[in-house]
Amino acid sequence: MKKILVSLFILFVFYINANAQLLNRKQTYTKADTLRGMLTPLRTCYDINYYHLDVKIDLENKSVSGSNEFAFTATQDFTKLQFDLFANLKIDKIVYRGVELPYTREFGAVFITFPKMIKKGSKDRFTVWYNGNPPIARNPPWDGGFIFKKDKSGNPFVSVACQGLGASVWWPTKDHQSDEVDSMLISIAVPKDLDEVSNGRLRSIVDKGDGYRQHNWFVANPINNYTVSFYIGKYAHWTDTFNGENGPLSIDFWSLKEDSAIARPHWDADVKPMLAAFEHWFGPYPWYKDGYKLVQAPHLGMEHQSAVAYGNQFKKGYLGRDLSGTGYGLKWDYITVHESGHEWFANNITTKDIADMWVHEGFTSYSEALFTEYTQGKKEGEAYLIGLRRGIGNRGPIIGPYNVNKEGDGDMYPKGANLLHTIRQLINNDEKFRGILRGLNKKFYHTTTTSAEVEAYIAKRSGLKLDKVFDQYLRNAKIPVLEYKVENGIVQYRWITDVKGFDMPVKISLKANSYTLVYPTNEWKISKVDNSVTMDTFKVDPGFYVRIRKVAN
Repeated sequence: MKKILVSLFILFVFYINANAQLLNRKQTYTKADTLRGMLTPLRTCYDINYYHLDVKIDLENKSVSGSNEFAFTATQDFTKLQFDLFANLKIDKIVYRGVELPYTREFGAVFITFPKMIKKGSKDRFTVWYNGNPPIARNPPWDGGFIFKKDKSGNPFVSVACQGLGASVWWPTKDHQSDEVDSMLISIAVPKDLDEVSNGRLRSIVDKGDGYRQHNWFVANPINNYTVSFYIGKYAHWTDTFNGENGPLSIDFWSLKEDSAIARPHWDADVKPMLAAFEHWFGPYPWYKDGYKLVQAPHLGMEHQSAVAYGNQFKKGYLGRDLSGTGYGLKWDYITVHESGHEWFANNITTKDIADMWVHEGFTSYSEALFTEYTQGKKEGEAYLIGLRRGIGNRGPIIGPYNVNKEGDGDMYPKGANLLHTIRQLINNDEKFRGILRGLNKKFYHTTTTSAEVEAYIAKRSGLKLDKVFDQYLRNAKIPVLEYKVENGIVQYRWITDVKGFDMPVKISLKANSYTLVYPTNEWKISKVDNSVTMDTFKVDPGFYVRIRKVAN
């Protein structure tokens, strides 16, 4: 009996250790996470059509005050709904048809009750008045909140970044990626001696008579609320035009006045080639109505829609470094290219849950390689992409847990890109692959979607069975391992994977200096090899992101 108990205890300890990471992850989630991340009937009962965000930014007190108007369509009958605003921001009042509405708050969620039933299909609106001090970002853009800095001359240089943390960190909104507002008016009042830039197109600047000027920007296209932003500073502004697939696209550049002399030639070198490359690969720029803006920001960068945040210090690469280690990434500005790539993947194609954020970051990281390929050559583009693998840790799945506002592992950037390149090798037809990338941007144009829908689209358009491939790369930490052994002119090989029945084809060296497509499974298979292929010279086509491991004969 004692031996049995000891054995059971050992098995229990092994089970706990094996599942510790998963258990710990689950235990960290709270009701606040669920209120923030889950689509409940109190959120799905209304579809946001229009916002008018009308606020004043007090630089001295580092505060915000004003209102946001919600215009919506009821998707079902309801009397109660949820919107979101961080708990440290005070609600002054919520007004509906001239009457103040009662409300309750729980963490960052606000619940309002209407005096009568809102009928399905009806259009209605309410306005939230609020004020307070949003959190100050400690390490923007990774840590969200307001950003207060000074330029070299001591002038205010102020902005906000809130991806992941959520737009409700500074304004009341339906803070869930699944529901993008159809259009929006952004009215930001700042001290009159400063400039202010936001998303969309500038409609007017109004003197408020209190030392402030209100800048009114209109966004004509759907926009996700975490990309709604403002930039405050002493700016220089100049324009250009890109003749794109949908006609002339306006380009607006906004740099600090003191940096304009270096900014002009630096941005000119990359912006039009980048737009040309991405329209080639992904289809027309998604926001012709709102234009393309590149705005100097007091942080590294962010994909603020139609007003891309730039803070790469006018250096090539990533703050002067090449993330791939190949040298190809030092021929262009990483932030200009990467954050602009998000205009297609993240802003045009937006995932409903940030658990699927690999769709944003994986495709956009791959856009760096595609830009390199477009401007430098196919071999150079692949070399850059393969070089990014050195930053992959394979620590955890790159799809996160759903409904708790939690993204997957940071490997989603280079690992997602290398997954896409692996699929490109399986398709083995670059024009077909390009058609899939363009087709994705057409199929999910101005909409929100899921990883599952994106995966299904790629599989259908490619004609390949990719479900096990996606499961291994996205939903498990490890990448496939191809075990092999070579003896007497024969190579044996098999996949070692988390996913059972994994059968992804791969190209291997059956003779020197060439690759042949084979069809491994989790069981041993054999192929004949040339005498030049040995245990030490056996290779897998480097375009496939897999590991190889030799097994002793």
